[in-house]
Formats: sequence, structure tokens, C-alpha cells
Amino acid sequence: MNCGYFLDEKKEYIITTPKTPTKWINYIGTLEFGGFVDHTGGGVICAGDPALNRITKYIPQIPLSQMNGETLYIRLHRENGEYDIFSPFYTPVLKETEDFRCAVGLGYNRWSTVYKGIEVEILIFSPRGSRRIIRSIKVTNKSPEKQEIDIIPVVEYTHFDALKQFTNADWAPQTMESMVLDRKEGLVVLGQAAYMMKDRAVNYLTSNRPVSSFETDRSLFLGNGGYGSWQDPRSLHNKELSSTCALRGDNIGALLHHMGPLEPGESERLITQLGQTGDISKELNEIEYYRKEENVDAAFRELSRYWEGFLSVMQTETPSPSFNSMINIHNPRQCYMTKNWSRYLSLYQLGLGARGLGFRDSSQDVMGVLSQIPDEAAELIGKLLSTQKRNGSAMHQFFPLTMEANGGDSREEEDRADYYGDDHLWIILAVCEYLKETGDLTFLKKEFPFYDKDKAGLPVEKGTVLEHLKRGLNFTWENRGSHGLPLLGFADWNDTVNLPIGAESLFIASQFGVALREIIPVCEEIGDRDADLYKDWYTSMKDIVNREGWDGEWYRRYYDHKGKPLGSVENDKGKIFTNGQSWPVISGFAEGEKRDKALDSVYRHLNTSKGIKLSTPGYEKFDPEVGGVTTYRPGAKENGGIFLHSNPWVIIAETINGNGNRAFEYYSQINPAAKNEIIEEYEVEPYCYAQNILGDEHPQFGLGRNSWLSGTASWMYQAGTKYILGIKPELNGLSVNPCIPAEWDGFKTVRRFRGKTYRITVKNPRHLSKGVKSLTVNGEKIKGVVIPSANYINDGEITVEAVIGE
Repeated sequence: MNCGYFLDEKKEYIITTPKTPTKWINYIGTLEFGGFVDHTGGGVICAGDPALNRITKYIPQIPLSQMNGETLYIRLHRENGEYDIFSPFYTPVLKETEDFRCAVGLGYNRWSTVYKGIEVEILIFSPRGSRRIIRSIKVTNKSPEKQEIDIIPVVEYTHFDALKQFTNADWAPQTMESMVLDRKEGLVVLGQAAYMMKDRAVNYLTSNRPVSSFETDRSLFLGNGGYGSWQDPRSLHNKELSSTCALRGDNIGALLHHMGPLEPGESERLITQLGQTGDISKELNEIEYYRKEENVDAAFRELSRYWEGFLSVMQTETPSPSFNSMINIHNPRQCYMTKNWSRYLSLYQLGLGARGLGFRDSSQDVMGVLSQIPDEAAELIGKLLSTQKRNGSAMHQFFPLTMEANGGDSREEEDRADYYGDDHLWIILAVCEYLKETGDLTFLKKEFPFYDKDKAGLPVEKGTVLEHLKRGLNFTWENRGSHGLPLLGFADWNDTVNLPIGAESLFIASQFGVALREIIPVCEEIGDRDADLYKDWYTSMKDIVNREGWDGEWYRRYYDHKGKPLGSVENDKGKIFTNGQSWPVISGFAEGEKRDKALDSVYRHLNTSKGIKLSTPGYEKFDPEVGGVTTYRPGAKENGGIFLHSNPWVIIAETINGNGNRAFEYYSQINPAAKNEIIEEYEVEPYCYAQNILGDEHPQFGLGRNSWLSGTASWMYQAGTKYILGIKPELNGLSVNPCIPAEWDGFKTVRRFRGKTYRITVKNPRHLSKGVKSLTVNGEKIKGVVIPSANYINDGEITVEAVIGE
């Protein structure tokens, strides 16, 4: 079974049925104004923050057949005076169409459906730099007879405070009201706001065609005293809607357009705008601008140009079409979305205020877009640094509209630490990757406040970027346990293992090692004397990890507060953890036989045909002392599930070890494009990475969930581009050091780097996986694998040939 196909020449995935196993979504706009739309036309839109300024009501838990946020009704007039009503999205009317196509594109969705000879083409996108969602609707009469057609777009609003919409069913609806903001020559701007926001944030729905009537009260629209349905709203069987302005209750926006009789072959087009403004008088000019078809078309072309530029930073041609598709199109697109949305708003992360942008999450997400949008990445890095505490640890999450931060789940357990042991180390990796991508070492001198505030709510201290990074390293070094390993805190990356105070983390130890390896050359480059101190810390931690962490065949994962190991042959459950093996290799702590054994143990004990499990065997009952990991049945999520985020770290480790065949095997088995033919098992979108797949201890082995907003996106892009293809920025230039499947003859890549275009050809005549024998740049052989940027300042285009050999 499949539900569509990839159309890479248009950079789209085409969904061919509205009946996908779950809703399949795509993101439009940005966090400033945007959200996601699903393949049946529903959508959640917000402005600045999905928890604090939400516009449309979208509830993922309701049945798939229901209207969610937005929809569109088409009404055909019949000779007996009745109406034939359908939706080109299938839901919520549920009338079958003769054809259904939903193109999931780069920042847009486009539909084409046919119902009884009426073709409907819809385009949904957000123009760059404009706070509005455009829905362009074109109807064409392909029947042999003249057709009288009406179009009714509908939006259901939510309270701007998304959580209170669901927790206070008295106050929230009492504040909601709708109004006509502007009416001229039949054109209507229909407004909606919470009473206290009328002067600051008014939502509006408008179109470019005359509106004969409208509705703002959901009960009146559905009819039958509110007991009508979205499937067949009773009001649509009347000639006109009531044109009532709701003064409370469940507010909607519905605009009835009589498109006139269409002769066979004739088309008409309607353009709607959903936006938000603080002053409608200042918004009218832009509303009028986007009522013109030519301006909407120009805005869509501008969006397409933006994405062409974004993707053109790196394009590759390898023997693997599915690898090419992900690296060239779908993976970098997902990285852009995770940079924007972190884990804040999706079908699974509901954006109701329980979490905002994660410090850990966004620090990793930003590494996936550094080559494409370094300036935006630097801005996000600055926000993250501003939520770091003076002691070097970090707040776990923050809300982008207010920059208010909190400690996440660490606030909930009195006998657990109040910080996450890994958060502050991720930003070191992000900053160092930014420096390598841009070469801009002056960034280290920029100052950002620490999060600690005085009584007036003002920061009590600020520091340079370098000072922020140093404090993070100091915090880890100074907060170590009885084995000399870093304290776990409330949790590390695996935030479902929540051990009592005093527990230690082998993962954080290796992560600390990676951070030290990244910061040492930076310090040496700028002449900072702490480079020697950090070398000593690295050597010391490496010794501790190998002395205290090695279990015989693999590395342990934790020591609990009593000094007992987790991730050891001593344990009945959770004997081995994936991250316990990959990160010692990435940090350079694992060498020689231990490195080989650790990675072979992953392959032998944790690998499945559908991805690498996070640990095994799974815990079989709830254990409050271990924590949240035991709330899942074995094989689900962190309890022995295939947690995809950890898979690229094993891929990276295998490339470090020179095993290109195994690295690519791991890459291919979680490539979502490979799931396209088994959607009945996988269920979620095949054009983006999911967070998790049920593991082989679960009866539903292979089922995917929590798609889109996952650190898998950033790390798979880094694993694919920097480690398999081996094209990796360094402080002094661009490294070309691939680790590929031995069967490949080679590959070609175009990479923009620091204002230059590198055209790279890699040849593999001996069919090896790794080992650059020769590197030729602009016709001249150079030593090593790094192309020094300083040597090619005057070259706009640089031709590179690398030959793999012994």
C-alpha cells in the first residue's frame, strides 16, 4: 500500500488519496506567522507563539473525518432548487471525488480534485515577509452543462491563549466576538478577536470577490440549534447565511461567494486571506494588494525562488536516488521547519504552553541550517544563550514571544535535580559549527545576558559568547559524581530516564568530550590560554570513561545514585543503550578494540530492519526510581523503541570507524522515502523523518509516530552531508573526506561555502569506503583533506577532485 509518490523534479510529494492512515501535514509560513496544514485542508495558524497567540482551533485527537481549523465548501445549484455540497478536501463532507491530488511542496500545499465534472485547484501558502495565509481557489467547469457554483471558505477561531480555550469553557467563550472590519463594493473583511485584544490583535478573513452573506456563529452555521454537523451544515441549504456578528461563544468566519454560472470549460478564481492586525486601517492597503491575482502569483514565485536559493547551497548526485532526494530536498526542508518550530507545534506537540522552544532541541536544530541561513541561525543562537544561567547550566525551554524560560519537567520531581545535565553543552557544539561554517570568530565577542534576573526582572549579568561557552564547560566539570563522571541532573538527552540526585551519565561525559574537542581549536585560533586546561580535562575524562564505563563488550550508560550501573550485563532490563556506544566514538574516547566492540554490539543487539533501537531489552513494568522510560510498554519510544534521533549518531560513529557500508545501511533503513510502499505499517508521512518507530518488542513493530519536529532531521542531514559525503566545514576551510558504500563509483556535489561555489567530484576506482588518496583543487594537488579558504579568496568557483584509494 502507498498513498502517493515523490515528484522530485518539482520538489513535491503527491498524496493521491485523502484517506491516509493519519493526517499528513506540511508547514507554511514561519513562527512569526504561520503553522501547518494537513492534507485534507485543515490547519492551525498562530502569530509569534502557538500558546500565546493562536488563531485557528485545531484538535488532533478528534476523528480524522472532522473539520479542523479551516475548510472549504463548494455548492452546486440543482434544478429542483436544492444544493449539492462537497468539499475538495474530502473532509468534512466525505463525498468521494473522481480524483484527488495533494502536492506537498516547499512551504505550500496544492490540491487538485474533481467532483461531478467540477475541477477545483487550491494553493495554500504564506507570502514571505507578510503576516497572512493565502488560499487561492480556482474552479473549472469540465462538465458538458452550465453550472451555478458557490464557494464558502470557513475558519474556526480559537482563543488566543490556546490552553485556556480548553480549560476555561466559561471565561474563554465570553471574551470572543466577531465584527465586520471593512465593507466596500461587496468586499468584506470579517474580523474576530478576544475582547481584551481588540486593539492589539484582531484576526481577519477576507477575499477578492463580493460576499453575498457571511456567518460568524458556529451554532448558526451548523444549524439545528447547534446540533448540526460540519459534514452537512444546515445553513448551506439556505440561499444565504445569516450575516450575524457573534458577540460570544464559538466564533467562526464563513464567507459565501456566488461565483456565477460557469459555462463548460470556464474558470473562476477566488483568493482568501487569513491574517492578524492591530490596526485594520493600516492593513487595508496590503489586503488590497493581495486581492490581485498577479500579486499573489508573484508572491508564490518569490517563495519558490527563496527555496531554490535555500536548497542550492548544497546539491549532490550519488548512485542512490532516495539518498539524493532526502539530501537535496526533503531533509533540508525539514531542518528549516525544526529550526522554526523546535518541538513546539505539530500533530503531536500541541503548542498549548507545556513546552516552548527547547534549549537542547534548538541548539541541535540550528546546526542543520547553518549553511543555508547563517544569519537566522546566529539570531537563534543568541536567544538560546540568553536563557543560559550564570552558573553555566541552562533553562530547559523558553517561549519565543516573551522569552520567559523554565526548567521543563525538572520542576515536577522533588527528589530529582532541577537542571538537565546535557542542555548547556549542546550550545557549545552549535556555536563551534557556526564558526566553522562562517569563519566569523568575532561572533565570540558578542555579548548576551544570562537568564538570572533581579527583582525588576532585568538580567543581573551578561557575558561574551565565549564566556557563555566556558561557563557551560565549567559547570559540567564541577558537577561530577563519585566515579568522576558528570552528574545526570534531572536527565540527559534521554529525558525519560530520571534517576535520583547523585546519578551519573556516561552520555554527558562523552558529550563533554565532544564539546572540548570543538572548543580547543577555537581557543588555539584566538590565542586563549584555556586551550591547555581543556586538553587536560579531555585527557582526564577520557581516562575516566574507559576505566569506569567499559562493561566488557560495550560501554555502560549510567550509574544510579547508589553507584549501580545501568546499561550493563548486570541489568535484567536496559542492558545496552545505543547512545552509550556512539558518543564515546564521536568524542574520540573509544579507540581500537573497544571502539570496534562497542559498534559491533550495536549491530548485534540493537539493530533491526527498521532502525536501531535506543536500548534493549525493554522494561516490563513501571519503576518510579528509573523514571518515565518505564511508562511505555517494551518496544515503544525510549523503552526499547527505535528512537530515530539516536540513529544518525551511530552513522557518524561508523564513518569515523571507516565502515561506509554499515553507515549507509543504517542511513537507508530509516530513510522515510523507503517506507512509501509500506504505509499500512508505517502510517506517517514518508517525506520527513519521524521521532520514533515501534521496535521489535512491540506487536506493531514498524509503526511510526511524532513526525516532523525531531532532532533526527538535523542530525541525519549532518550525518549524510558531513560524514557520509564527508563535506565538512572546518575553521580553516572545507574538508572533503567521504565515507561511502564501497560499491559506489563516486559522487558529485556542489557546495556553497563562505561566498564561494565548490564543485566537487569524488572518484572511487578501488571501491573502498574511506581514505582520500589525492585531493586536487583548481588543477593543483594539495596535502591533506582540508581545502584552506585563505588560499582561494579570489576564486569565485573552485573545482575539486578527490580520489579514494590506498
